[in-house]
Amino acid sequence: MSAATEERPAGTRMPALYLSHGAPPLADDPVWPGELAAWSAGLPRPRAILVVSAHWEEAPLALGATEATPLVYDFWGFPEHYYRVRYDAPGAPALAESVRKLLRAPGTPVQDIPDRGLDHGAYVPLVEMYPDADIPVLQMSMPTLDPVRLMDIGRRLAPLRDEGVLIVGSGFFTHNLAALRQGGVPAWSAEFDDWGHRALDSGDVDALLDFAAKSPAGRLAHPRTEHFAPLFVTLGAADASGDLDTQRSVIDGFWLGLAKRSVQFG
Repeated sequence: MSAATEERPAGTRMPALYLSHGAPPLADDPVWPGELAAWSAGLPRPRAILVVSAHWEEAPLALGATEATPLVYDFWGFPEHYYRVRYDAPGAPALAESVRKLLRAPGTPVQDIPDRGLDHGAYVPLVEMYPDADIPVLQMSMPTLDPVRLMDIGRRLAPLRDEGVLIVGSGFFTHNLAALRQGGVPAWSAEFDDWGHRALDSGDVDALLDFAAKSPAGRLAHPRTEHFAPLFVTLGAADASGDLDTQRSVIDGFWLGLAKRSVQFG
């Protein structure tokens, strides 16, 4: 166990997180890895971690590898050393069984894809947050990008928080790779980040659910919505536990023009 990570007192509910996960070069950023490490150091130690990443869409809803956590290097054109990163966290078969019990219902099957490891939306931030790789990790797919359906999934997963499971929605608060070519912080990225920050602070879930229509520059900030979508699993897990009003931004600012806002509930 990392000495900086607190033991979880008996009966403590784990927070639910939405984080902007970055890309493989995040490890070389002078600031962001330290922000992630400080965040995890202030959390109770999880019994296990359940990650919903922007980079795994699969229907029916799927659970990845449970006995080990191989990595999926789901990116192209990067220097070779990014493909040598390891994160040998234990698998989480007990957590997988709990997820199955909570989510299985008529018309909502759960499938297992045992050779599907952790993609970079999962392991890139976890390398910084839990570098000892000694906490069991399970990745779950998004079976839809519909915010209402994802929030319902999060509500059904909420009991896991009382069992010591850290639920992590991993995306990017703005995600339009045109920002990488423009330089600086595009107006659309700043405007959406400000709007999203204010909507979260005020608990305006209805606006967040309809973000594509109600936010400024929503279609520019998210030409495709998969990087915002994991937020709704986190919102559901918070809503079911009655702690939407505990939301706070732990990390903000921009990375290569993209908003890296990351929030905690509970």
